[in-house]
Amino acid sequence: QVQLAESGGGLVRDGGSLSLSCEASESITSFFSMAWYRQAPGKQRELVAAIFSSGPTTYGDSVKGRFTISRDNAYNSVYLQMNSLEPEDTGVYYCNAVRFSGPSRTDYWGQGTQVTVSS
Repeated sequence: QVQLAESGGGLVRDGGSLSLSCEASESITSFFSMAWYRQAPGKQRELVAAIFSSGPTTYGDSVKGRFTISRDNAYNSVYLQMNSLEPEDTGVYYCNAVRFSGPSRTDYWGQGTQVTVSS
């Protein structure tokens, strides 16, 4: 069973920075993509950023230009650098990995890490 372990959340002031890490229990090169999602209280989980095994990245509109996703295959890890944080970025951030077996898709999730941005 794939395990994803997030770390790096915390409390930061408006305009500050945080860096999140996600370490997988196996090689991340086996995944089609890895991503960060977040869920704010009372809202649906939304995509923050994703990075594909082939290299491209994609970002949610609200974080473009402020957040950067990266990966280090040697450490089976994906990172999210968050700059210019805003109170609206507050939420639980989840690491996600996607694997395909033929047409069958499996999503793996971490337990989440809390990010709180104070105004």
